[in-house]
Amino acid sequence: MAKPLMAKATAVWLVDNTTISFKQIADFVGMHELEIQGIADGDVAAGVKGFDPIANNQLTQDEIDKAEANPLHKLKLKFNAAAVGEEKRRGPRYTPLSKRQDRPAAILWLVKFHPELADSQISKLVGTTKPTIQSIRERTHWNIANIQPIDPVALGLCKQSELDTAVQKAAAKKAAEGGVMSDDERRKLVSTEQSLEMDTAPRMPTAIEGLETFTLTDTDTDPRDDGDLPDADSFFNLPKSSAEDDDEDDSDDPRR
Repeated sequence: MAKPLMAKATAVWLVDNTTISFKQIADFVGMHELEIQGIADGDVAAGVKGFDPIANNQLTQDEIDKAEANPLHKLKLKFNAAAVGEEKRRGPRYTPLSKRQDRPAAILWLVKFHPELADSQISKLVGTTKPTIQSIRERTHWNIANIQPIDPVALGLCKQSELDTAVQKAAAKKAAEGGVMSDDERRKLVSTEQSLEMDTAPRMPTAIEGLETFTLTDTDTDPRDDGDLPDADSFFNLPKSSAEDDDEDDSDDPRR
């Protein structure tokens, strides 16, 4: 339910100028009933000037009369055609000052792990500008050497549902274009829930890729099948060199 402008000042005016119950006023302005009672006692909103909701096109006199006659009647904000759509957020997301320094790390994470996202999508997710995204994407940012990629959800810059929605839109666009996706790209283009449910594919380290079937022996024949395994002693009974033979002959010479 939409709330009136200047809720506390509106509550002050309703307490001073009507006989509407505290509960009705509290429900209308979005405050607690005890706060409204505090306003009536002068303990809350001291010095706040009342804001007339009738003169400011937020309530009608008929609505106030109904509420005064029936304590169970709930006040309804007057429909204002000019305010339709104003609740929708326009432009880049507002980022608090305390989190603005984290935006480059979030942008680098999105560019690295979700390169399919358009700059406009990244701008909406973390509340930044396209030139900043482009500088990080091209690694021309002034502080690129010190930026580490961090998940924007972990930084509190966006919600996981918003990130999943953006990724799903990118997946739909990729599929419409008919591009061929690798396994890594396919995993990046699904939501977090879908990715966690997928089976983990066995991965072969790049350093030994292609050597999984390598062998030093003939693959067709196995020496263990023929019983031709060499004796362990044969590795120590190596043939003697000619120099060793000469030494043995000299040792047998009686003249020595």
